[in-house]
Amino acid sequence: MKAATLKEIRTELGTLHQRRLEELCLKLIRYKKENKELMTYLLFEAADEWNFVRSVKEDLDRMFDETKKGSSYQQKKQIRKILTEANRFIRYSGVKQTEVEIRIHFCKKLRKTGIPLHVNTTLGNLYFRQVLTLRKLVASLHEDLQFDYSEELERL
Repeated sequence: MKAATLKEIRTELGTLHQRRLEELCLKLIRYKKENKELMTYLLFEAADEWNFVRSVKEDLDRMFDETKKGSSYQQKKQIRKILTEANRFIRYSGVKQTEVEIRIHFCKKLRKTGIPLHVNTTLGNLYFRQVLTLRKLVASLHEDLQFDYSEELERL
C-alpha cells in the first residue's frame, strides 16, 4: 500500500464529519504508544508548556535515578534510552525554549551521575554533541533568552 501525501490527507480530513474524525483519531492512538502520548500532549499539556517541561524533567530525574551503577555497557544503554525519551518529548513540543530547557537538564543530570565522561568515549561524545546542539539552539533564540541560557551553557 502506498501512503498518501500530506496534502491529500489534509483534504480528505477536511471533508469528514466530526464524528468520523473522532473515530479515526481514537483508532490511530489505540495502536501506538507515541501517538497516544502526542495526543495527550496536544490535548492536555500544550496550553501549559512550563508544566510540561517540569513533568518531563521529573521523568528524566526518575530515569537517571534508576540507572544502575555497574557495567559501563549498561550505563551507556540506559543513558541513550533516557536521551531517546528526552528527544521524543522535545519532538512533541516543537518549542525551541522547551528543547533548550530539557537538553540542559539532561546534560546537568548526566554530569551529576559521576560517570567520567573523559574516560567513557561514547558518553563523552554524546554529552558534547548535546552541548553543541544547545549552542546552536541558544543562538537562534531571542537576545534576552540567549543571555540567560549562555550562562547555563558555560556552567556545563
